[in-house]
Amino acid sequence: MSNKLTEKSSNPTSKSLLTLAVAPAKVMRGSGILADSSPIIKKLGSRPLLVTGKKSFSFAETHLQPIMDAKELNFAKSYYIPDCSEASLKTLHKAAKEHKADVIVGVGGGKALDTAKLLAHQLNLPVVTIPTSAATCAAWTALSNVYSDDGAFIYDVGLARCPDLLLLDYELIKTAPQRTLVAGIGDAIAKWYEASVSSGHSEETLIIAAVQQARVLRDILLQKSSAALRSPGSDVWCQVVDATVLLAGVIGGIGGAQCRTVAAHAVHNGLTHVCGHGSIHGEKVAYGILVQLRLEEMLQGNQLAMTARQQLLKFYAEIGLPQKLADLGLGEITLTQLQNVAQITLNPNSDIHRLPFSVSLEQLMAAMVSTTAPTDTKESTNCISLSGLNSEVEQ
Repeated sequence: MSNKLTEKSSNPTSKSLLTLAVAPAKVMRGSGILADSSPIIKKLGSRPLLVTGKKSFSFAETHLQPIMDAKELNFAKSYYIPDCSEASLKTLHKAAKEHKADVIVGVGGGKALDTAKLLAHQLNLPVVTIPTSAATCAAWTALSNVYSDDGAFIYDVGLARCPDLLLLDYELIKTAPQRTLVAGIGDAIAKWYEASVSSGHSEETLIIAAVQQARVLRDILLQKSSAALRSPGSDVWCQVVDATVLLAGVIGGIGGAQCRTVAAHAVHNGLTHVCGHGSIHGEKVAYGILVQLRLEEMLQGNQLAMTARQQLLKFYAEIGLPQKLADLGLGEITLTQLQNVAQITLNPNSDIHRLPFSVSLEQLMAAMVSTTAPTDTKESTNCISLSGLNSEVEQ
């Protein structure tokens, strides 16, 4: 499958070309595939720089040993510390130069893979992604998020192409804590709630396809997640891993940025400024879906959003996703901290502005503390005020 899809736009007022990074050039998946993957890595380069995290590498080392010992590959290893940050990238640039690397191999979770992809993009080198968990679709996408050294989201970078090779080894994924797959389910299911609200009325062929893929993804996860979590390594578990790592990436690839992130991911970005490393990406995104649905209820009187939120609350309780701030370790968040999160979420470049309505600071804060509100709640925008938040947060 081609890395790029370029077509003429049907809108004469838009740019004449639309370029999408749709998918990795090659995807290999199966149990134990890493042991036999050195020949295909060699086609991309013979001097790989392995970019990983210390924890990720400890899980993956046994599985990676055959390719690291391969005679045709001269590996060097370098850790990203502590995040996909500008400081980490500077250190890794030096390591790549010293090793004379001709291919980057990223091993780990979302931040390790984002780091490897962005490093390869900056050095104009091919990149291989090897996820060690099913926590995100970062192994697939042409996007990297950049964070501060303290774990706060700063900006994202659209990359020229998706990875050149994605190696999805179920045996390696199975070694990750179950919490990572739960978080991946939260991150992936957000695709439907975000794409449908931003792009559900589009008449563009590829966007229609992306929104429908997001609906399929949601249905797979709602139907199969519980069974998958009960039986790691089973067929249904592999199907859910495919959904979170692969299918979730397809949606942004086909539909572009507007189908990838809206309010749920924007709330995640704001939360990173108070959560630091205390919760996983997909956990914050899952909570962000509830905030988005709450906004649709409050500001549009959307009964479908209310029904969807109640359905998700039951699903979250079943598999262990966060339903409220306290579940993210923020049970004692102050009003000032909450306001700071909301301000960051609402910054002018935020994806929250892809919502089909505007959101005020006060409205967002109210939604953030009422994600578990009962269905018979009658509040409207006019009767929600900051004074109503006082019982939910510390002063």
